Amino acid sequence: MGVKPAQSLTDQAYTTLEELIVTLQIAPGQAISEGELCEQTGFGRTPVREALQRLAQQHLVSIFPRRGMFVTEINVETQLQLLELRREIERLMVRLAARRRTEAEHLQFAEIAAAMEEAAETSDDERFMVLDNAFNTLVGTTCRNAFAQTSMEQWNPLSRRFWYRHHTLVGDLPRMAALHADIAWAIVAGDEEAAARASDLLVDYLTAFTRAALDAGH
Repeated sequence: MGVKPAQSLTDQAYTTLEELIVTLQIAPGQAISEGELCEQTGFGRTPVREALQRLAQQHLVSIFPRRGMFVTEINVETQLQLLELRREIERLMVRLAARRRTEAEHLQFAEIAAAMEEAAETSDDERFMVLDNAFNTLVGTTCRNAFAQTSMEQWNPLSRRFWYRHHTLVGDLPRMAALHADIAWAIVAGDEEAAARASDLLVDYLTAFTRAALDAGH
């Protein structure tokens, strides 16, 4: 999918910590400290501190002066509010991506779509998580709207963590992966309306999934 630019130490620390939190290796509600995270990840204090500030802006970490830092709890109501925003912004972003994608991006979306279909067939949740992140990043780049891209980057980790927490209980991984593949194929085809419809169907599914998690008492 092309060569990615080298990440700064802060970006690397953020990527590492975000993955640990999203995949629940650092649990919701857990107290954390810069020193412990430095030891756990191998990064220095400055990259870890800057990464934590970014995670706090994304509501994955809460920082309390003189009390310490905690990973935020997972909240169903918060997720439902995010989905209201996602419906409108993602619809716009995939429409723009279908309109503006380059030939190289066309090929990247095709690769992701095919891989998503494979993940759907094999119910490979770890593979899906990697592809989901790659898909969101590519949509953010391809839409060529910095404000929409920033919004996606802001809320996407919370949504990914919610999915990771609940998908084995009330989720349908093949359906989730197939819905992502449908959006990607519509972008490949340059079909803005089909991309928008597929995006709405994905958010419909995620809303039902979130309410199922609420009804299950999780």
